[in-house]
Amino acid sequence: MYPFDLIVLIDDDPINNLINKRLINKLKLSSKTIEFLEAEKALDCLKDMDAEKKILILVDINMPVMNGWDFLDHYVELENSRNDRVIMLSSSIDFQDRQRSKQFPFVKGFIEKPLTHEKLQNILQ
Repeated sequence: MYPFDLIVLIDDDPINNLINKRLINKLKLSSKTIEFLEAEKALDCLKDMDAEKKILILVDINMPVMNGWDFLDHYVELENSRNDRVIMLSSSIDFQDRQRSKQFPFVKGFIEKPLTHEKLQNILQ
């Protein structure tokens, strides 16, 4: 049994998504991982998903068109009806970004890239 029904990666860098997907698959966190290069498409997909599913969402901050903060601002509209676990995954080392992520009660952690087994395990425990 996997801890999550689905993992959603949101990052505009396809190489990061590929590397993160491989790491997640090795950790056996879910039988299914989907990736999005655009946050808007991820939001559209999440709106149509079963709210009862246990979903882990890893979202980057710095993306074109809709960045990670915009994603969170829009996700708030879904959040009350969902049970997802959202983690910020960013190359930002700015303390203010880490603090800003805490303003969203559904954000359960902030990981600085690169994603590693240890960083992910620390957040998920």
